[in-house]
Amino acid sequence: MIRALTRLVRFGRDRRGVSAIEFALIAPLMVALYLGCVELSDGIAVDRKVSLTAAALANLVSESTSLTSNDMTNVFDAASAIIQPYAASNMKMTVSCLSIDASQNVTTKWTATSNGGVTGGTGTVPTDLLIANTQLIQAQVSYAYKPIVGYTISGTLTLSDQMYMMPRISAASYTDASNVTNSCT
Repeated sequence: MIRALTRLVRFGRDRRGVSAIEFALIAPLMVALYLGCVELSDGIAVDRKVSLTAAALANLVSESTSLTSNDMTNVFDAASAIIQPYAASNMKMTVSCLSIDASQNVTTKWTATSNGGVTGGTGTVPTDLLIANTQLIQAQVSYAYKPIVGYTISGTLTLSDQMYMMPRISAASYTDASNVTNSCT
């Protein structure tokens, strides 16, 4: 009995395994923190690329005075290159030419889409951009982001952005795949 009690006291004073136990308790927290930081920075990087893609898409279209469906395919391909190294197949893009009349009513004159396009229409044009008798190019981009580690927690996240630009020279006319020409004026 005394011998067992002595062993128990000695066991209570022994500090040889404390580091291993502390590591075993803290390691899961540290791994989760590391993976969370990696996932968060990856998500921020994709969101930034979505914003850059929307800006580039609006910029490329606003520089043109006339576009064909082949030209628009090239514009979409160029904009898709920005999202690399992430999958461009997860990205949907829509470009629209909006006409603002003298009463500041907005009308969509033509729209071109890639990968099914972004749903939701023109939305609300910011009041600072509602200038009578002008046109705007609206680019909308959405990306279906699937977190690597946190997918089971959050599922697919839709990251999106839109950009408005005034045409540089004149509003672009767009000839779609069926050879219908749509003017923005």
